[in-house]
Amino acid sequence: MLNKQDQRLLLLLRQNARTSISDLARALHLSRSTVQNRLERLENSGVIKGYSVQLGDAYVANQVEAHVSIKVYQKLTARTNASLESISQVSQLFSVSGEYDLIAIVQAQSLEELSTVLDEIGNLEGVERTNSAVVLETRFRR
Repeated sequence: MLNKQDQRLLLLLRQNARTSISDLARALHLSRSTVQNRLERLENSGVIKGYSVQLGDAYVANQVEAHVSIKVYQKLTARTNASLESISQVSQLFSVSGEYDLIAIVQAQSLEELSTVLDEIGNLEGVERTNSAVVLETRFRR
């Protein structure tokens, strides 16, 4: 269970994961060592898995995104998942119910790059078939 201070710490980190320990301590009205200990506990317990980069709106606006539904040969699911994880343009991978087994979110710098990545995904060992939908416009993102 997370207490209110832990929840506030997580909120501050979600807003800016690069905030210094000193700034976090000031915002939480705690000592540096207390904040450091809380962070270490949250990391060790798996609440905090890591820290990442949020891309800026201008950069993201120039990218092309597609949602790729993927039907996988069941005996090759683990291998296919590992292959998809190694493709840097695949930003997210979801296991889903229904006709397809996976949905990959693919982000590329151009339509040409997107086309190359879609071909690469379709040719992976274990992929039976794919169906892609290119995102035309993002209405909102939370």
